Amino acid sequence: MEIVHVAAECYPVAKAGGLGDVVGSLPRYQTELGHVAKVVMPMYRTKFLYDNNWELVHEGGQSIGSHWFHYSVIKEKTNKLGFDLYLIDINGLLDREKIYGYDDDNERFVAFQIALCDWLNHWRDLPDAVHCHDHHTGLIPFMFKYCYAFRDRLAGVPTVFTVHNGQYQGWISWDQYYFLPAYDSWNWGMLDWNNTINPMASAVKCAWKVTTVSHSYLDELRESANGLQNLFEYERGKSSGILNGIDTKVWNPETDSYIIRNYDKELVEKGKKKNKKELAGQFGLDPDKPLIAFIGRLVGEKAADLLPDAISQSIYQHHGKANFIVLGSGDPELEDQLDNMRHRFNGYFNSYIGYSEALSHLIYAGSDFLLMPSRVEPCGLNQMYALRYGTVPMVRNVGGLRDTITDFGDWQGFGIRFDQASVNDITYSVGRAIDLYTNKPDLYSWMRSHMMTIDHSWDSSAQQYIDIYQSLKKTDEK
Repeated sequence: MEIVHVAAECYPVAKAGGLGDVVGSLPRYQTELGHVAKVVMPMYRTKFLYDNNWELVHEGGQSIGSHWFHYSVIKEKTNKLGFDLYLIDINGLLDREKIYGYDDDNERFVAFQIALCDWLNHWRDLPDAVHCHDHHTGLIPFMFKYCYAFRDRLAGVPTVFTVHNGQYQGWISWDQYYFLPAYDSWNWGMLDWNNTINPMASAVKCAWKVTTVSHSYLDELRESANGLQNLFEYERGKSSGILNGIDTKVWNPETDSYIIRNYDKELVEKGKKKNKKELAGQFGLDPDKPLIAFIGRLVGEKAADLLPDAISQSIYQHHGKANFIVLGSGDPELEDQLDNMRHRFNGYFNSYIGYSEALSHLIYAGSDFLLMPSRVEPCGLNQMYALRYGTVPMVRNVGGLRDTITDFGDWQGFGIRFDQASVNDITYSVGRAIDLYTNKPDLYSWMRSHMMTIDHSWDSSAQQYIDIYQSLKKTDEK
């Protein structure tokens, strides 16, 4: 099969979160299964762009409203990511350093989707499926079906839409309807949700199949989806949850070049001790105490706003018996709070405001516990990375965290789970972590070795997506 993935992010080209990791891994695993998987994304001005070699494969023109734009499509020459990578460039819209955060983001991503449709419309042989990821590509299924310029050739191309995060939906005011290519006005309802053009809602309505990145998240979207609950309930018949995987070649403590000492499950104790000593030395922490880490965006979804109080209370209530480290960026006020805490709790807490790929690997290898108190966690990859490195996940019982982590109080459990995104639940869980680390060394040792054997690679999930594409192809052939 030939599958075209369309997304705003793809690691290592450009990444803001888990979406980039997924799009950077899933196509490679599908290629290894014997299929032709391709990725198409905007041509941001990133280091990856300038460090690699490209060839021009297509040029064209389209309009967004009254503005006519020229676009070009380039392809990475060496197939270094394990799949064909294409970048679409539109001068004045996509030629930016950052992925998101511009006032004209709506126009930027609509233009990207129009260019993608126009380019596909020129293909001699159309792909077997187009896989759209999150709201930045959510208008593509509508354009295939209903836009005059594309529907004659593209309406029969199966589309799959994956919801990576249902909280962000790409709302566009109806006074910007002219952004879209001409379509039959009778079909305006396929764009609308609550009197707004809603790309995510449109994709859920128009795509042939809808997936979410975990089983539990699909259930949660029917109850809480930032206003789309009824839609997800209505479309449940064409929806399924497929748990994300991780790239086990990138995240492998046996070969990871970012860490000080490589290790496997037999050498986990010695390996983690060496990495912990390095990490603690860099951040002025005591390597003999349990080290609890948070890695992620400092935003409300991740419950990062609870960290200052939860860490402070944990240090006081548990008499400084654990140390804490935070790696992340986001809310400027929260960044300042955490920065100030470094001095107030010197020797017990430290942070790195920003993102460092190398440091994240060292933290997974050198920490004893990974804290994820998320309010919303569609799948979560960090807990899977933690398992891979023998670091015990401390997670809220939500979304993909529920699907991947079992509490150590249950039969053959290997993590710590709690119910509420609250300071009290976090502080109580820290106490459990300290007790496990200090008073149950045999259980703790077994947990670390056991969790490293759990397979969260993309192999199974990649095949589940292939099965979906094949079912759509059979439907189309009938």
